Amino acid sequence: MSRISTEAPITTLINVFTVRPERQRALIDLLGRATEEAMRHLPGFVSANIHASTDGTKVTNYAQWRSAEDFHAMLGDPAAREHMELAAELAERYEPHLYTVESVHQR
Repeated sequence: MSRISTEAPITTLINVFTVRPERQRALIDLLGRATEEAMRHLPGFVSANIHASTDGTKVTNYAQWRSAEDFHAMLGDPAAREHMELAAELAERYEPHLYTVESVHQR
């Protein structure tokens, strides 16, 4: 489960994919399979949340890793690479960035 906190030493990946609306569901399904089949079994994986824009043109993967080093190690995993290459083929473009949590506000 995702936990957003300024006190947790977590690295967050936010990857925004731009897709044609007719490919949005295929990308969502692929990212779900990638998480279940590869990512969640790798050292340092914490969680992944996949979001779909209401206009059908974006898919956002919000994933948490124990550290940036764990995230970068994942990039070298053959199963993870295969899923990422398939995702890149479905997307028109993608913008992955690593983040730290700086502020959290709740009601």
